[in-house]
Amino acid sequence: MHVFVTGGTGHSGSHIIPELVAAGHEVTGLARSDTAAAALSALGATVRRGDLEDLDGLKEAAADSDGVIHVAHRQDLLPSGGIDAVAAAEIPIMLAYGEALAGTGKPLVAAGSIGSPGTGRDLGRPSTEDDPALPVGDEHKGTLRARNVVETTVIGLAERGVRSSIVRIANIAHSTTDRAGFLPTLIALAQEKGFAGYPGDGANQWNAVHARDLASLFRLALEKGPAGRYWHAVGDGGIPVREIAEAIGSRLGLPAVSVPVDELMLPAHFGFLANVVTQSYPASNVISRETLGWEPAQPGLLADLDNGHYFPAG
Repeated sequence: MHVFVTGGTGHSGSHIIPELVAAGHEVTGLARSDTAAAALSALGATVRRGDLEDLDGLKEAAADSDGVIHVAHRQDLLPSGGIDAVAAAEIPIMLAYGEALAGTGKPLVAAGSIGSPGTGRDLGRPSTEDDPALPVGDEHKGTLRARNVVETTVIGLAERGVRSSIVRIANIAHSTTDRAGFLPTLIALAQEKGFAGYPGDGANQWNAVHARDLASLFRLALEKGPAGRYWHAVGDGGIPVREIAEAIGSRLGLPAVSVPVDELMLPAHFGFLANVVTQSYPASNVISRETLGWEPAQPGLLADLDNGHYFPAG
């Protein structure tokens, strides 16, 4: 299969491309710069120069392919417009793919968020792949939920003859090449503050997946995922945030300390993570495993922390 991939030099994409190549697929990756082009070539992909603002180019690349994996987003819009601007920019991209792939039955697999169906507190149970993304209203501006409209747009393309699906990515995608995710942020925060903090009793749960397992799920969704479905890239379905803090603290030789759930103290410690770190996101991967035959095989989050690559030598 000839696969067009966006975001191929990012953390997820740099694992997805080798996964596809190893499975015998031909990959073309989108590159905006010479540096990105060189990185894509090193991963085994053919380079297509362009960017996410060139909708005609994206449409042409999708039409020339047997399927699309989209894991890129307009990070450049975050400083000025926040998540709302990023989400708004993705809608025309997805619709462009839809025009190129309509009526073909070809796959479009796009990245989503494990939080899109709501938190464990909203649902009263772990989320499943059958839970749709929650609707978005004006009251959700500036929140992660604003991006749910992207997921529903992709799922809606199934009605136009596109084998579209969403891979919901866990809170923490970890690997030896993770440099900018939640985990490095929490580690840097612990080093800065002198302790590994967790909110309240830290019983709220986050989920995690190894980036190599995430990549295999994208490949399986591309190869055989039915249209209009959600998949859960989740290896560890629910780890108490306190346990994550304790693991980070242990590796750094720092104590794990409760940060009171207070409107002043939480932001003072966690900064932009304050609204996320208090949420609980237990999630199931049963449908993804049973439907696609996906079996996470890489180390879990706590085991990966023990490997030491997230921490400075010594």
